Amino acid sequence: MRLKKFLYILGLVFFLAGCATVEYSERSALMLVSEEDEIILGKDAFTQIREEAVISADKEWTEVLNRVGEKIAAAADKPEYDWEFLLIEGDTMVNAFALPGGKVAFYTGILPVCENETGVAVVMGHEVAHALARHGAERMSQGMVAGLIGSLLQAAVSNKTPEAQRSILNGYGYAATVGVILPFSRKHESEADYIGLILMAKAGYNPKEAIRFWERMSGLSSGEKPPEFLSTHPHDEKRIQALKEALPEAMEYYTAQE
Repeated sequence: MRLKKFLYILGLVFFLAGCATVEYSERSALMLVSEEDEIILGKDAFTQIREEAVISADKEWTEVLNRVGEKIAAAADKPEYDWEFLLIEGDTMVNAFALPGGKVAFYTGILPVCENETGVAVVMGHEVAHALARHGAERMSQGMVAGLIGSLLQAAVSNKTPEAQRSILNGYGYAATVGVILPFSRKHESEADYIGLILMAKAGYNPKEAIRFWERMSGLSSGEKPPEFLSTHPHDEKRIQALKEALPEAMEYYTAQE
């Protein structure tokens, strides 16, 4: 009982000490990593990726990527970020990612799903939203808290049998993953969908394309999907519905650009 009370107080202290508000969604987020440190980590990781990856020689798509990236970065209004956009060879990789501080990379495999510049804007808005909302720092913060609680729990059960220790610690690991890590991962994806929709609209791209893009992405899925509570992403049907609900707000930003 004392341990539970201590962990509760510890969690409250962490939350109050590192609480930040995410722009656009106005969600409170745990941030124990400074933005300055986060930017350095992102820059270092991006430098390593640039050195190790095969950079695409496709000038046309590279120009599209940079043009869209610059427009959406301008809409994000984060001048302290050193924005960079990279196209990486990987025809089987239907993916893109963002690193802290405004570093965004696309694999060539996602371009056929994008189809055009507006499709690129859908993905770019989503990835820029991850950087803008500092999802990487929040995940690191959650990992720090989970690791500390795990260490305290390990110390608290050290007098129990090895079998009991394994059972308790494995149970904690499962509960932390399914009850905290995965739900927040899905929340980050949904939040990036919403913020990305607003950003692409503010940048002058029709947000209606986001619905069509995710319908195309959904069509690529094959086989039985795992239950959503075991997934890092919301199911396609759920995120498409959420985008449809946010579309009227995004359209207001889009029509204001015309």
